[in-house]
Amino acid sequence: MERLRTLPGDDVRQIMWRFADRYDLQMVVQSSRSVARTTAARLVADGARNTHEWTPEKAELLKAFDASGLTGMFMEPEQGGFLAGPKNLAMCLVAFELSWVDGGAATCNLATDLALAPIHERGTQEQKDYYMSKCVPPQPGEDREVWRGAFALTEPLPYVGVDTGVVSGKVRIDEWKEGEEPMLQVEKRGRFITNMAFANFVTAAVNTDDERIKSSCMVILEEGDEGTYDPGAPTLKMVHQLSATNDPVLSLKVPASRIIGGYTVQDGMIVPNYSHGEIIAAVFQRTRIPVGVMTSAKLLSAVEPVIRYQRGRFRGGESKPGTPRYELGLQQNEDANHRLLDVWSTGESMASLGFAAGRMADDFDPIEKEKERIFAEQEIKGPRAQMKALKPKEQDAIEMIQLRAKPEGDRDQARLDALEADPLVQYSYLSAMSNVYIPACKLWNTGYGCQMMREAVAMMGGYGITEDCPGFLGQKWMDAQLEATYEGPEVVQRRQLALSMTGPVFAAQLTAWIDELRLHAQETPGRGHCTLATAFELWAWTVEHLQSAKDPEGKPLMHGRRQGVTFALADALAWLVAVKCFMDDVDELAEKGPMNAVVAEGLDALVDFFGDMATWQAARAAGEAGRVAADLVFGYILHPDCAGECCSADAAGNLFEGAEAFYALRRKVDAAVAGARLAKDRAAADLTKVMIPEALDYPL
Repeated sequence: MERLRTLPGDDVRQIMWRFADRYDLQMVVQSSRSVARTTAARLVADGARNTHEWTPEKAELLKAFDASGLTGMFMEPEQGGFLAGPKNLAMCLVAFELSWVDGGAATCNLATDLALAPIHERGTQEQKDYYMSKCVPPQPGEDREVWRGAFALTEPLPYVGVDTGVVSGKVRIDEWKEGEEPMLQVEKRGRFITNMAFANFVTAAVNTDDERIKSSCMVILEEGDEGTYDPGAPTLKMVHQLSATNDPVLSLKVPASRIIGGYTVQDGMIVPNYSHGEIIAAVFQRTRIPVGVMTSAKLLSAVEPVIRYQRGRFRGGESKPGTPRYELGLQQNEDANHRLLDVWSTGESMASLGFAAGRMADDFDPIEKEKERIFAEQEIKGPRAQMKALKPKEQDAIEMIQLRAKPEGDRDQARLDALEADPLVQYSYLSAMSNVYIPACKLWNTGYGCQMMREAVAMMGGYGITEDCPGFLGQKWMDAQLEATYEGPEVVQRRQLALSMTGPVFAAQLTAWIDELRLHAQETPGRGHCTLATAFELWAWTVEHLQSAKDPEGKPLMHGRRQGVTFALADALAWLVAVKCFMDDVDELAEKGPMNAVVAEGLDALVDFFGDMATWQAARAAGEAGRVAADLVFGYILHPDCAGECCSADAAGNLFEGAEAFYALRRKVDAAVAGARLAKDRAAADLTKVMIPEALDYPL
């Protein structure tokens, strides 16, 4: 039976990642790829990464971004951009293509968008129009420079970026004349600030240092402002050298109108409309996604170079063409193929999770704006007041999920239509889901992805850590270490995920997923749906059990400060959600593939291959969830006194009330893994036959 012919192409990815009907995004992909595999690849191959300095050679990247249209992608058409509406998926696609070659090039491109993000999310309309328009390349007939921005959140030594709530940058009133706009004095020393070597403006988080300014805020600083605008020395980082990173010193006098989002004057006090925390939360909600996608690109980009290396490992020696040793090289060995399949299936799950999060953010953006409009009309201000107003909508969101899960003929369609038309219900739903997807993407993709990147490098032997390793795998492995810390280290993602994963809306969606997966398991048995459904059941049971369980001292286990419990559950959930996204993409390919003439040929073989990978990845995720569940359920129970008999099945069954239910679920998970190794064998065998190009399409 015919199996996988070639590596998945653009038509396949467009279907899986849901932009087959978006010609504009397809053009964005081609533009990004062109920059990545010419300018960025040449810089890496020529050793441009060997210096911390921002050099004229590296600056060629900026020109390439301008010429390809990537610089203006973040802006609206009326501001000089070319993409209307939300751009989260577009940013993910750009990050994916650039990181396929070099993560530093991707960071360099995304950094100005990150600087603009506070203005985009919370800025006044005047601030948006002014700065967005300055950051697009000049149009024909215009004579001006393109502005670049930098985002300054992290603080000076010694503890960089540990907590976004701790900001040592200060703002105070320098001068406030009667009837005139107040002038502010801003002091900010940044650390690890990307783009700072050439930035024309900085969006900086500062805390109040004046009793006449109520709270922290973010301000816009320009290089022409009165005072010191010192980009500082290059940061001596060992990774992402194609992005400029400095430790700036900023001491500037600026008008109060530079406060992002504006301010009001109340009783002689300046009251920023948004604190720095409110702005950063809105920014990081979205900008963490492309970073997770960046690491997924590294893993998927490793597949072709590793196959080429494995097959050619013994050529040039005594082996002859036509012999297994010559044709297959290391791929004669099951271990080589199995390990590569682990890398590939992880990369697919990471990409699926990242792009799903990007699409969800695109859906969320207009809903969030509509929510803000409604609350403004109702004069509901502040996070607490909004949360209270949204509370009743949670039940409506749960009802919507339950109605969606029913067959069309069995549900109240009119009620479902009404719920789906309510923006506050949609906000409650998308907020709950994105608060799981986005931190899971950033946490799992960059954290576990980094470990798997090390595996990809190891499969190249000593060649993997050389500068001339095909695909720059060694550099990508080192770069991945940094991506795990971008925009909040792993602990920040785990904290957010731990808070979100026990919410009632997500719990309702989880129940609907389990039913949906069971249905898929009946329609396409042996594809891992059953494995994943059972693993979700075990995870949900464990959460419910731990919410009432206590340790031997009577202290609750499910508690915000009990991070040994909550963080472990967050990690396990990230594994499971990633596989769910991968399975959704494979199902989408199976459904939509026949409608694409290019994809239709050989589609069954491709779907079978992806299905086998998803089956194996589901088994890995289920194993991880089972291990975490057993650790937590039993790990906080005192080991009974015994003489070698306490671990018998009968004794263990009495360790806590409800233990039999847990054992039953564990047995179901183990049984549901049946066939997973056979699926891995089939997919691994495909790796020995798939055709690859004669050479990579970018320099070595």
